[in-house]
Amino acid sequence: MCGIVGYVGESKSLEVLLGGLRRLEYRGYDSAGVAVLDEDGTLGVRKRAGKLDRLLEDLEASPLPNGSTGIGHTRWATHGGPTDRNAHPHLGDDGKLALIHNGIIENFAELKDDLLADGYTFHSDTDTEVAAQLLGREYGVTHDLEQAFRNTVSRLEGAFTLLAVHRDQPGLVVGARRNSPLVIGLGEGENFLGSDVAAFVEFTRRAVAIGQDQMVAIRPDSVTVTDFHGAPVETHEFEIAWDASASEKGGWSSFMAKEISEGPDAVANTLRGRIVDGVVVLPDLDAIGEVDLADISRIVIVACGTAAYSGILGKYAIEKWARVPVEVELAHEFRYRDPVLDATTLVISISQSGETMDTLLAVRYAREAGARVLSICNTQGATIPRESE
Repeated sequence: MCGIVGYVGESKSLEVLLGGLRRLEYRGYDSAGVAVLDEDGTLGVRKRAGKLDRLLEDLEASPLPNGSTGIGHTRWATHGGPTDRNAHPHLGDDGKLALIHNGIIENFAELKDDLLADGYTFHSDTDTEVAAQLLGREYGVTHDLEQAFRNTVSRLEGAFTLLAVHRDQPGLVVGARRNSPLVIGLGEGENFLGSDVAAFVEFTRRAVAIGQDQMVAIRPDSVTVTDFHGAPVETHEFEIAWDASASEKGGWSSFMAKEISEGPDAVANTLRGRIVDGVVVLPDLDAIGEVDLADISRIVIVACGTAAYSGILGKYAIEKWARVPVEVELAHEFRYRDPVLDATTLVISISQSGETMDTLLAVRYAREAGARVLSICNTQGATIPRESE
């Protein structure tokens, strides 16, 4: 999973970007980069393979202007190895625009051939640079970043979140998502974008989740959300219920060591308010209701990686205390074995980010098959909890 941050507001974009990328380190990455745009239209870009600290060393040696507009990125290599030249941001329009990307553009080869035939050259092995060059070509026609961006994302296939800035339009960051997360942070005289709320929770608790195939444009004093055709869409604001300290390592050498040490407190916090006078109270299950819950004959837990291990622990607890049979399935295999699902099956998905693609697809499969679906997730506004009951 890549980490993405966008900011527009006061002259502190670099501070916001680097702080956001630091809080998104838990997602894992092999390179990092930022693009900062000041009020005069100067676009500065720095990117390095390796840990975020290497990027910070570069910035100390050769500072960027702390402009009012910027985008930042941490990357897991997909197309192209983990090198400086493949790190994001990538440039287009002869270096006038910068673009970052999370996901995979499935038709990048076709688009790249089209651009090569048109005389464009490439400096990386990534699918992301194809999107940047395509956006540059569209901007040359429209001279309007929002319209050029809309034209660009409408041609892309696959799963992606994109953010872009252009030096001719300081004070504007555009973004779009398809099958990949993007959240807006709402501030006073400033606004934010992030792959999850950890990117900006230090600065605001007000957030809006972007829906599937939607585009956003943020300015210091406004936020506009449309579909890929430009039609306005209704959004719903929510409040982030945790603070920035929840995403920090808190002095531990690693997030793993931190989370192991916090296990007892996490269990206590989970139970707090859910056992009243010896009675278990689970308002989270109100969406299903007691009658339907009583009809559940089996439970299937779907997850990936260590989330699946926690599902195995949950299986032991549920079978011991609820006496309901539980299966634990790896989400990436779940859809392909044609599982038996019906209205008496409760599917529980587990995902830290709420955006794990295999788990999300398993949730969609289960709902289409008529199963009841609950999700356990750490990230408010993420796709998996929104698509669950």
